[in-house]
Amino acid sequence: MKFGPAKHFIALLLAAPLLTGCLERGQPTMADTSADDDAFCRANNVAVGSNDYVNCRKNRDVQRGNANARADRSQRNLAEQMLNNPVRP
Repeated sequence: MKFGPAKHFIALLLAAPLLTGCLERGQPTMADTSADDDAFCRANNVAVGSNDYVNCRKNRDVQRGNANARADRSQRNLAEQMLNNPVRP
């Protein structure tokens, strides 16, 4: 059975979407949390644009950054522990 260039092209088109995930670098795209932060800060009965509101949003951002840093550090520690202490059957 002879495969022509059209079949190779179709195979490439089918495989390309599966390989695009390999090209992603850096941080994955995160969900937009601004609405959640806005609702949380407004629940404290502060006016949008006031100092308390700005501080609330800033604190939420810092907390999210700290949580991401903890998750990254935990993942790195786990990977390091698995590399340094391999389980050999």
